[in-house]
Amino acid sequence: MTAEQDAVRVCLIDDDQVYTFGFKKMISLKGINSRVINFGDGYQAINWLSNPLNSQNLPDVIFLDINMPNMDGWEFLHEFAEIKSRMGKKITIYMLSSSIYLNDIYRAKNIEDVEDYIFKPINEHQLNSIFDYIRHQIHNRRFKNGTI
Repeated sequence: MTAEQDAVRVCLIDDDQVYTFGFKKMISLKGINSRVINFGDGYQAINWLSNPLNSQNLPDVIFLDINMPNMDGWEFLHEFAEIKSRMGKKITIYMLSSSIYLNDIYRAKNIEDVEDYIFKPINEHQLNSIFDYIRHQIHNRRFKNGTI
């Protein structure tokens, strides 16, 4: 496997450019082998994910903000549920938000596609744990498919 093939594919859906910069910088400084694609709202992300031309580059993990213009995180999850069966790949989703409203937390934790709800800003320990978990999932998927 090349480093490119071994990279964790990350999709960050967040309209906050400062947070996005910091998130990418943290991944880079931690030396995490990853490829990050960023979208400023759920609409852009759904369009990209549903495009068959991108099927070989689908993310392993999505970090999803709640409050964004055009299509927020909740609307994204609704649309994602409609298209996920066509993707041929399980994508892990983490809600990443500054919202401390209990309704948001409960709502996210009750959505099948959401792995967890994380308060912004994500810290190094959380990031390391998530990437360890995702790498383990990738390894298991490759083992089952006979590609390792």
